[in-house]
Amino acid sequence: MTAGRPLTGRGVATIAVAAFGVVIVANLILAWQAVGTFPGTETASSYVASQRFEAERRAQAALGWQARAGVAGGVLTLALTDARGRPAPVAALSATLGRPTHRRDDLVPDFRATGGHLEARVALAPGLWHLRLEARAADGTVFRQRLVLRVPGGGGG
Repeated sequence: MTAGRPLTGRGVATIAVAAFGVVIVANLILAWQAVGTFPGTETASSYVASQRFEAERRAQAALGWQARAGVAGGVLTLALTDARGRPAPVAALSATLGRPTHRRDDLVPDFRATGGHLEARVALAPGLWHLRLEARAADGTVFRQRLVLRVPGGGGG
């Protein structure tokens, strides 16, 4: 306040209302942005998914498959191996590579078999990526795995 005007109760109330108003508006904007960028649901019915989960988990574990992935030099490498460490006998494979926070950067890698593993050319920005796999064995058993990949770069690192 100026030297000529004393601070009154009305002035303090105006300052308090303005400060809380700024905080409330900022919170509303942040909440709107968070909801607007959320990728959505993972499953249509969590109850139905929970009923099948344990049987699918046991069947997947019985396969003994392991999945490993990495990315370097614009090449995504995926190794699917059986319990003995040999390439797994995959009848069908689908994969989606994307950010964990949104779906706008999602892409489907075009894998090619190369020396016991799979490779796909990808152009990825630095940061965290998820590779969501679904492989099917010859008997129809489904193997699902989500692998986390970190692509270095940006910020001088």
